[in-house]
Amino acid sequence: MFSNIGQSFTFREILELLREDLEKVEREISLESVASVDAVTSIGQYLQTGGGKRLRPILLLLSARLFGPTSDSAIRLAAVVEMLHTATLIHDDVIDFAKTRRGRPSINVVWGNHTSVLAGDWLYMQAFQVALRERNFHVLDVLIGLTQDMVEGELLQLERIGKIDISEADYMELVDRKTASLFSVCSRLGTVVAGGDEAMENKMGEFGWNLGIAFQLVDDVLDFTSREKILGKPVGNDLREGKVTLPLIYALKTATADERAMIQGVLTDGNYEQAPFTQILQMIHRHNGVERALERAQDFTQKARAVLASFPESPCQRALLAVTELVTDRDR
Repeated sequence: MFSNIGQSFTFREILELLREDLEKVEREISLESVASVDAVTSIGQYLQTGGGKRLRPILLLLSARLFGPTSDSAIRLAAVVEMLHTATLIHDDVIDFAKTRRGRPSINVVWGNHTSVLAGDWLYMQAFQVALRERNFHVLDVLIGLTQDMVEGELLQLERIGKIDISEADYMELVDRKTASLFSVCSRLGTVVAGGDEAMENKMGEFGWNLGIAFQLVDDVLDFTSREKILGKPVGNDLREGKVTLPLIYALKTATADERAMIQGVLTDGNYEQAPFTQILQMIHRHNGVERALERAQDFTQKARAVLASFPESPCQRALLAVTELVTDRDR
């Protein structure tokens, strides 16, 4: 999904830089996803073999290596953040009635809603049990705050499903809680386990937060402009599910009454039968919604890069700089 844009590191090179660390993280996830109930173990294995870029563990590991060698704590917490992320995906798919995830049937389709919700709950608790082994109250405090943010974000999103008058501030509040908070925590925890002080932790948290905002903005653009084979799920899914994201928010600011009625029809019906998806996309392009959302993503990318520029140059610093560009310039 990431394109080679001529940075000093490609995504493949970043994976190679972290190859041994990521192999340890995968072993940790595999080991910690085994439950006494077969269904939970099977779901864990299904998810782990389903792909995914492991971007959140990568962020944590690179942040840690910015300050020193990889420790067992960094490996452990890299597994924790991926387990938390996976738990949120399970719950999201149940809430959204999703049919696919990363090109395969979603967990709720294969195992049903009841089992999926409970498996997501188990994975949350297992992630905290692994984190507890650090015997570090600050780490637990950060992770608990993160989990509350993500759940509150999901609740806010549910309140706004199907509503056309979503402001940019409303949207950014959701992105902050649902995506940016986790990216920020990954960068913070990597710094903490490497012995960074509070100032460094806050600085890296700021980097991760800006990167997370940029990531989600690009993700929401791709939902309109990508192809299902690349996206791993149907295009136009957000609007079909009643979610108004930034490209559409920008387009609606100058949309005609008929265009707004067309969008409201999709939100109400939950399908594109009355207004084809291609027609919606043309309307968004007509009002520069995609272009403006991508420009906004670039703003946050530049903020993330500015934070990294204050650190001495090193392979990990350059790898993190490359990640900021790779996130924004994903294939469309």
